[in-house]
Amino acid sequence: MFAGIYPVSGEDYPLLRDALEKLHLNDASFTYEPESSVALGFGFRCGFLGLLHMEIVQERLEREFTLDLIASAPSVGYHVHLTHERGMVEVDNPAKLPPVVDIESIDEPWVKLSVVTPSAYIGALMELSTNRRGEFMTMEYLDPTRVVLHFEMPLAELIVDYFDQLKSRSQGYASMDYEELGYRSANLAKIDILVNGEPVDALSLIVHRDRAQSTGRALVERLKQLIPRQMFEIPIQATIGSNVVARETVRAMRKNVLAKCYGGDITRKRKLLEKQKEGKQRMKRVGSVEIPQEAFLAMLRMDEA
Repeated sequence: MFAGIYPVSGEDYPLLRDALEKLHLNDASFTYEPESSVALGFGFRCGFLGLLHMEIVQERLEREFTLDLIASAPSVGYHVHLTHERGMVEVDNPAKLPPVVDIESIDEPWVKLSVVTPSAYIGALMELSTNRRGEFMTMEYLDPTRVVLHFEMPLAELIVDYFDQLKSRSQGYASMDYEELGYRSANLAKIDILVNGEPVDALSLIVHRDRAQSTGRALVERLKQLIPRQMFEIPIQATIGSNVVARETVRAMRKNVLAKCYGGDITRKRKLLEKQKEGKQRMKRVGSVEIPQEAFLAMLRMDEA
């Protein structure tokens, strides 16, 4: 799986580069390459063995090298088949997905998943796996109280929060193992997030088209709670291509410009309100929105909403 790691301060980019180089010497399974983001600046696209491996690497970078970091949501590598016989490209970052008009089809990696669980939790784990687009294959009993469930599932559905949900629904008794099956064609869509009209490429994600609208709506609702209010309204939109599938608005903070205007002519109050309105419009045009780190972690916790 892949995720972007960026320094909170752009001045720490050389320190992050040196830290990743030293960390790679001790961990050959960890890979990285430079990349840039419109929203987050310069950083690195890193490859991990899994979500736990990613958390360990980020923790080591922050503790051992005293770095403040932002990690984008993890993703897997996709095979994107382009139109007009232009061949196939491998994309591990949703932000780098070619334009919709250039895409003929997208293949995603699948895995063979084995879940060992007490028989009392079969129903809960069947529901968890099928909701993640898992296909139930077989079931076998190891003894009267333990069973092995076999599924085939997209890797993208497995890497984010599946293990935590597995442990939660089985009270910690279930365990899992998986192996790669290769790539399969899927009806996928790229969701772009626009904050105040500007795309935030680090928040882009690829989901199944059947769940694109509900996922986009849940994400903009979460971002509405996380992005701090400004003196102007902040629209948050989830789009697929040129279509807006969900929208929320962070309301503007209202300053009472009439607080010190006691009595007097109503036209004076009206002039103050018009002046405030013009100022807010000007701020909306030139204002920049600071997006907190929690917003980038919101996609990791979609199932907790």
